[in-house]
Amino acid sequence: MTPPTGAGLAAAAAALAAEAARFAGLGWMRATSGNLSVVLRRDPLRLAVTASGGDKGELTAADVVEVDDAGRLVAAVSAARPSAEAALHARIAAVTGAGSVVHLHTLACVRAAARQPRGVEFAGLEMLKALGRPADGEATRLPVVANSQDMAVLGDAALAALEPGVPAFLVAGHGMYAWGEDLRAARRHAEAVDWLCALAHEA
Repeated sequence: MTPPTGAGLAAAAAALAAEAARFAGLGWMRATSGNLSVVLRRDPLRLAVTASGGDKGELTAADVVEVDDAGRLVAAVSAARPSAEAALHARIAAVTGAGSVVHLHTLACVRAAARQPRGVEFAGLEMLKALGRPADGEATRLPVVANSQDMAVLGDAALAALEPGVPAFLVAGHGMYAWGEDLRAARRHAEAVDWLCALAHEA
């Protein structure tokens, strides 16, 4: 195993641990679920990703690993290992140009996807602006894809379903993936998606 990528990985790990605690406090990363990532560099693609199996409310910088463009472990400061979902983080970052990807298990997203399995549409809502979408005019569609334990299958389905300009999708019976130019933008998009899905479920 190669040593971690120095200060870049250390800073990313600290940010991801803090963000994981924040999401866990919202109940969006319960029972070790979910994972977060930030891009460390583009060529070759390398990401810092929260490790598999840890309580996301108690992560430290040692619970973040570096992976390559296929989600394979490149470096770690402990015995931590990446989740299989790290491969999907890498694919999303490569295809969309995102600097950060968050995968969260929010009840609102699971419920909305169950009620509208062909995609959840929104229009006339100010919250859409948080996704970079207009509040009026044409509806914004949030894609829903079938879940799979095979990350290649899930990744193919997700990337085929992406809507232009919509930085998120839902996975049926699972949760959401959202992304942005950095961790703060990914957080903003995730919060907007959860709010929209909660509204869709209650409507």
